[in-house]
Amino acid sequence: MRLKFLLLCLLACNIAFAQKKPYLLVGTYTNGKGQGIYVYNFNTKTGDDSLISVTKTTNPSYLAVAPNNKTVYAVNETHDTTGSYIGGSVTAFSFDAGNGRLTDIGKQNSGGTDPCYVSVTNNGKYVFAGNYSSGTFAEFPVKDDGSLDTASQVIAHNGTGPNKDRQEGPHVHSTVLSPDNNYLFVPNLGIDKVMIYKLDKITGKLTPAPTPFAATAGGAGPRHFDFAPNKKYAYLITEMGANVIAYRYENGKLEKLQDISILPKDFKGQVGAADIHVSHDGKFLYTSNRDIANNITIFSINQTTGKLTVAGFQSTLGKSPRNFNFDPTGNFLLVANQRSDDIIIFKINRKTGMLTDTGKRIEVPNPVCIKWIE
Repeated sequence: MRLKFLLLCLLACNIAFAQKKPYLLVGTYTNGKGQGIYVYNFNTKTGDDSLISVTKTTNPSYLAVAPNNKTVYAVNETHDTTGSYIGGSVTAFSFDAGNGRLTDIGKQNSGGTDPCYVSVTNNGKYVFAGNYSSGTFAEFPVKDDGSLDTASQVIAHNGTGPNKDRQEGPHVHSTVLSPDNNYLFVPNLGIDKVMIYKLDKITGKLTPAPTPFAATAGGAGPRHFDFAPNKKYAYLITEMGANVIAYRYENGKLEKLQDISILPKDFKGQVGAADIHVSHDGKFLYTSNRDIANNITIFSINQTTGKLTVAGFQSTLGKSPRNFNFDPTGNFLLVANQRSDDIIIFKINRKTGMLTDTGKRIEVPNPVCIKWIE
C-alpha cells in the first residue's frame, strides 16, 4: 500500500513537472491594432501556444525581465513634447507566475523621446532605457517592490553621421550589459559608435570606460549587440550597413575581428537590419533584415577565432521581422513579423543551425519584442 502511495505521488509530481510551461511575453506597437503586452503559455516540446492575458500599455516596443522573474519592464515608445510631460516612459509590472498576469506598479519618464530598448542588471538593482529620437539613455534604481525610482543618470550623446536623413543627430538604439555586468554598451545609430561605460555595481554610477567607444564605418548605423556564451566574443548589427561586426571582448574592450554582410550576394534593394542573437550553444549567430528582404541570415561561429561564415538564409514568412528570440530550450526560433501581425515558429537544427517552418503561428497584432519567463 505504501509503495502504491509513493508511486502515485511520483506520478503526480512528474505530471505537474511535465505540464509546467514557460511564459512567452510579446511587446507590441499600439498605434496599430496592438493593445499592449500579450502573455502566452508555450509548449517547448510541440511549439504550441495558448493566450493567457493581455495588459494594456502604450507602445511597449521592448521588454526586460528581472532576474527573479517577478517584475517586467517595458518602454513606452512615445515622443510627446507637449505640456509638462516630455518624452517616453518606462513602466514596471509585477508578474504573477500563478496566473500569468501583469500588474502596473508605476512608470517613470525615460529621460528622452521614443525609448526603444530596456535592460536590467543581473542583480536586479538597476534598469537602463535607451531613447532613440533624443539620443539619450537613462539609469533607474529599482525599489524593493520592483518598481522604478526616478532616473539617477540621464546621459546624452552628441554628433551626427554622413546619412543626413537618418543621422542628423544621435540615436541610441540599445543598452546592453556585459556578461559580468561591469560595463554597459550603448550602440548609437546616429553617430556610428558603440559607446562604452563602466558600471559601479554598488553605487550604480556610470562613467566612460577607459576605451570609451568603438567606432564603425560612416553611415553604418549601429543597432543591436550580443555576446557569445563563452564571453570572449561580441557581435554588433548595423541597421543601414546591413552587416555584422565581430569583436574579441575582454574587460570592456572591443577588438574588431571581422565585418561581414548579412545580405545574399545577389540582393538588391533597401535594407533594414534589425536584431541579432547568438544561439544558446554559441555555435550559430542569427540576424534579421526587414524592408523587402524579410529574412533571417544564419552564420556559423568559428569556436577558435569567433569569426563568422554565412551558413544560409531563411524567409521569415512575413513582413518586417523586427525582433526574434529562441525558446528556453534553444530548439525553436520565434520571429516577430511586425507588419504581418504574426509570430512564425521555426524549428532549429542544432547541428547545422538551419531553420524549418513548423507551421505554427501566433496571430498577434504588430509584434515587436519577444521575451520569456520560465
